[in-house]
Amino acid sequence: MNKVTALLDAIATVITNVRILADSLQTASDVLAEFKTAETVEQPVAQSPEKDEKAYTLEDVRGVLAEKSQNGFTAEIKALISKFGGNRLSDIEPGKYEEIIKNAEAIGNE
Repeated sequence: MNKVTALLDAIATVITNVRILADSLQTASDVLAEFKTAETVEQPVAQSPEKDEKAYTLEDVRGVLAEKSQNGFTAEIKALISKFGGNRLSDIEPGKYEEIIKNAEAIGNE
């Protein structure tokens, strides 16, 4: 094999490797673009500073009501649950948890 043929073979190998590299870079770019798109979609919309509300859970409400009940306000707690349309705490809609907690915290502080 002469030097020209060897050089042409080497160049062909380099071209093949550059194409493989370009394909790999394109794949990596596509994956990163998918992550970026998913991240943008999943990020919550920032709330205004004046609306800094906590999303209360059933356990949060149960804890506050249990503490009030242990402090002798069982009748008031039962009345509060009824006021919000339930016979028991699990009957109450989660959207009302914050209001129930605010009402319960006022019990005994009046």
